[in-house]
Amino acid sequence: MAKKNGNGKQKSMEETLWDSANKLRGTVESSEYKHVVLGLIFLKFVSDKFEERRKELLEEGKDKYIDMKEFYNMKNVFYLPEECRWSHIIKNSKQNDIALKIDTALHSIEKNNPTLNGALPDNYFSRLNMDVSKLAALLDTINNIDTLQDKQQDVVGRVYEYFLSKFALAEGKGKGEFYTPKSIVNLIAEMIEPYKGIIYDPACGSGGMFVQSVKFIESHHGNKREISIYGQEYTATTYKLAKMNLAIRGISANLGDVPADTFGRDQHPDLKADFIMANPPFNQKDWRAKDELIDDPRWNGYEVPPASNANYGWILNMVAKLSENGIAGFILANGALSGGGEEYKIRRKLIENDLVEAILILPRSMFYTTDISVTVWILNKNKKEQTRQIGDETRLFRNRAKEILFLDLRQMGEPFEKKFTQFSVGDIEKIAATYHTWQQDDQAYENVPEYCYSASIEEIEKKDFSLVPSKYIEFVNRDENIDFDEKMRALRSEFSELLKAEEQSKADLLKVFDELGYKIDLP
Repeated sequence: MAKKNGNGKQKSMEETLWDSANKLRGTVESSEYKHVVLGLIFLKFVSDKFEERRKELLEEGKDKYIDMKEFYNMKNVFYLPEECRWSHIIKNSKQNDIALKIDTALHSIEKNNPTLNGALPDNYFSRLNMDVSKLAALLDTINNIDTLQDKQQDVVGRVYEYFLSKFALAEGKGKGEFYTPKSIVNLIAEMIEPYKGIIYDPACGSGGMFVQSVKFIESHHGNKREISIYGQEYTATTYKLAKMNLAIRGISANLGDVPADTFGRDQHPDLKADFIMANPPFNQKDWRAKDELIDDPRWNGYEVPPASNANYGWILNMVAKLSENGIAGFILANGALSGGGEEYKIRRKLIENDLVEAILILPRSMFYTTDISVTVWILNKNKKEQTRQIGDETRLFRNRAKEILFLDLRQMGEPFEKKFTQFSVGDIEKIAATYHTWQQDDQAYENVPEYCYSASIEEIEKKDFSLVPSKYIEFVNRDENIDFDEKMRALRSEFSELLKAEEQSKADLLKVFDELGYKIDLP
C-alpha cells in the first residue's frame, strides 16, 4: 500500500525519497547528506542512460562498440565501467563495504568523463561512516525511480529541484545559500527572457538560474545550443552541486576550472554576456582587504565599492560583464537602494548612465536563509528603441531611456511550506506582463497605485537618486481595506501556539530536573 502524507494523499515519489533520505539524519549533517543523496540520484540517472544506450548498440548489431566511450559520448551519455553501474551497486547494497564501492564508482565515472571533472562527491560515503542498513534502504528507494520513464516530465530534474529546495529549508538561516527559491528565478527569467546568446551568473550556487534559463528557451521553442553558459562559485561543495545539476539535464557550462572567489580570482575576465542572472550573497562583509582591488578594471569609471559591503562590488562586476545590448536581473538586500558614501556615488552614476531599468521590491519570507524583504534589479545596457526575437515573435521595444520602472510586489505571493511565501504562476505572468507592456507599449501601460510607477530621471534626481520604490509609487490609505477580525484571529492563533510551546518547554525542563532528583515546586 502506498504511503500517505499528512494530508491523507498518496505520497509523491519526491516525498517518499525525502523520507528515506531523512533516515540518514542523526549520523550525517543535512549539509553533508545532500551530497550523499544527490550523488546517488546522479549515479542512478547516468547508469540508466548508459544501459539505455548500451541496449541500442546491441540492437543495432554493434556489439564490438559497447565498451568504446566514443559511442556513448556522441549521444551525450557518460560511459560507465562495470564497477560504476547501478546494477553493481544494488547487487552489493547490503555489503559492509558498500560505501567504499559507491565512492569508487563516483571516482571512476569522473575519471572516465573529463566533462565531470570536479563535479562528484569525493569519498563522502566512506568518510561519513553511515549506518549500512540505512544506506541500503536509501539505495532501495532510489532503485525504484525510473529516471527515463517520462522524458517530457524531466523526472530526475524534478527530484533534484525538490531536494535542493528541501535541503535549503532544512539548513535554514545562515546556510542554504546554494539555492534561490524557484519562483524568484522563474520571475527573473520571464522578465529578461534569456533566449539566445551568452548567460552568466557570478555567484551561481547550485545552478538554478541556468536551469530556468534553459526551461525558458524550451518553453518558447528555442534551441539550447544557441546559448553559452558561464558561471563561478566560491564554495567547493556547491560547485559540485552545480556541475551535477547541469550534467543530469544535459546542460553544458563553463563554471571555471575550480571553485573560486569571483572578486579575488575572476575566471571569466574578458566575458561579455547578453544575459546575467544572479543572487549574490547579501551584504557580504570583508569581501576585500582595504587596499585590495583598488585598481580593478571592473570598477571602470566608478568609485571603488566599500570594503565593508560587497553589494556594489557585485553590481559593478555585472555591469563590466554586460555586452552592449546586455540585460541583467539580480537580487540584492534593500539597503543597496539608498546607501550613502561610495554606494551613493556609484548608484547615482548608474542612474545617470541610464543602466537601471527596473526595481522590484519583493515580499518578506521568500528566502529560506533570511526573512527580510529584498529587491530585484534589472539593468539594461540598451534602453533605446530596438527589436528582439523571442521564439516566433519579433518584438519592438520602445525608447525607455531616462526612465525607471518601480514595482512593489509586497502584497503578492502565496503561502509556501507554512512560513514562507512564493509567487504563483499568475503572479509571475502579471509582473512580467506589466514590465513588458511598459517596455513595448506606451499607450497600454499605466501607473497603478500600490503596484507600479514609471519615474523619470528628473524625478529620481529630486529624490536624491534613491531607488526605494515607495518614494515613487502612490500609496492610498490601506486601513480601509484591512480585515481586523481576520488579523486578530491570526494573531490569536499564533499567540496560542507560542503559549503551548512555552508550556511544553517548561514541562520538559521540570521533567529533566525531576529525573536528576532535584524536584522543583513552582509557585
